[in-house]
Amino acid sequence: MDENEFLARRFEAHRTHLRAVAYRMLGSLSEADDAVQEAWFKLHRSDTREVENLAGWLTTVVGRVCLDMLRSRAAVRLPDPIISGVDGVDPEQEALLADSVGLALLVVLESLAPAERLAFVLHDLFAVPFEEIAPVVGRTPAAARQLASRARRRVHGAAPVPDPDISKQREVVDAFLAAARDGDFDALVALLDPDIVVRSDGGTLRPGGLVRGAAAVAGGAIFAAQFAEVSRPALVNGAAGVVATAEGRPLSVMAFTITNGRIASIAILNDPERLDRLDLTVLDN
Repeated sequence: MDENEFLARRFEAHRTHLRAVAYRMLGSLSEADDAVQEAWFKLHRSDTREVENLAGWLTTVVGRVCLDMLRSRAAVRLPDPIISGVDGVDPEQEALLADSVGLALLVVLESLAPAERLAFVLHDLFAVPFEEIAPVVGRTPAAARQLASRARRRVHGAAPVPDPDISKQREVVDAFLAAARDGDFDALVALLDPDIVVRSDGGTLRPGGLVRGAAAVAGGAIFAAQFAEVSRPALVNGAAGVVATAEGRPLSVMAFTITNGRIASIAILNDPERLDRLDLTVLDN
């Protein structure tokens, strides 16, 4: 085995972990892959013979790449959904969805400043010490700790904690869809948290929006149901969700956050370009 092959094998042993870090940082599967690839280029160009903790070294490299990518973004968008069949998450997706990384959490992470997001993700989700985070964000360890603390307060205050029972989540989502199809406003309101928030992202051609409150969301659901074609049950980031399709192509992905038996938030991705990149074969299994 030559040196390049040995280095490649060492890197591949950490690829899954690095992709999970990048997905939490960026909320984009394609950008996460780009960040991991950039880490490989960095490793290939560097002398790491004296690096004792290669996983930690690569994690901070990916973090720095992601930080640069976040700082160059022009706009906030909904994260990429990870879609699975209703029978469970694919083993290859398990690392991406560990720590209950639902879309509701990723949506809140999108609202953080890049340095706050990095400090929170690396420390709170991957236990990276602040001494290693500090040089990535160009701060002291104490300042990096403050970034994570500020982010943690915002996350805990804004990201609803989902009910753990997937079958009960599915019952609520199915009841929501049925009430919307039937035009039953009162039944819909009963299923919704009074402070529900719905976010949608239709891409550059169909700008997204935000709707708050049970009455407004119920009315919108009844209106949208008039145009619905096929709604396929799915797991979206490990929680009950729906993929609407027509002629085999996705029209939208809806991710529900169910808290205390009611729908606390819905994230709707209906950006045609991003939807076309989804692999829906998992729903056929």
